[in-house]
Amino acid sequence: MSNIVLEAKQVSKHFTDGKTTVEVIRGLDLQVQQGQFVSIVGASGSGKSTLLHVLGGLDRPSTGEVFLNGQRFDKLGEAERGYLRNQYLGFVYQFHHLLPEFSALENVAMPLMLRTGTNYKEVKAQAEYLLERVGLSHRLTHKPGELSGGERQRVALARALVAKPALMLADEPTGNLDRKTAVKIFELLRELRSEFNMAMLIVTHDEELAKSADTILHMQDGIWVDA
Repeated sequence: MSNIVLEAKQVSKHFTDGKTTVEVIRGLDLQVQQGQFVSIVGASGSGKSTLLHVLGGLDRPSTGEVFLNGQRFDKLGEAERGYLRNQYLGFVYQFHHLLPEFSALENVAMPLMLRTGTNYKEVKAQAEYLLERVGLSHRLTHKPGELSGGERQRVALARALVAKPALMLADEPTGNLDRKTAVKIFELLRELRSEFNMAMLIVTHDEELAKSADTILHMQDGIWVDA
């Protein structure tokens, strides 16, 4: 059985505005193995976030193929892609995207509550455990507006992990934080990745934070380049 969690083959993405076509990513190949930590580094506008959206099934490639756990991912319908995302992927973004009307505990529990046949008692226990792991056991009932930026990002991290994903995709997860908090979040990401034995793919413009990855890929103008 293959240990490749995510694979992209000759993936490209372009956008058309009237008569103008802009190629954002161009013929990229990528493999992420089980438990591997990969960082993608590049300046703003290099195509990193677009690639992550395509790999995560949030957008379709213009050409090429994406495989998740050995299954062709990009050709599936929206409902099927949503199901696989919920089963195998966790997402963390630069902005937390927490639901403002729900508590930290409810936000973290949400991905599991969307599954059929879930046991609320078990889901609540898992959400509480993860909030404890990210240092927020004292903030269970607080809503996002009552939390600091770093705390909100830690809630988002716990939410991404609650379904025990095979792969976490993170888009500039520390980009909206001060340096000290960013380093803490990055250390927490590495620690939890080891605990959950999951693969992790992070896009960032921060070369220093990316250096702890097993593999660093550099992107410029939609293609891989040498450092």
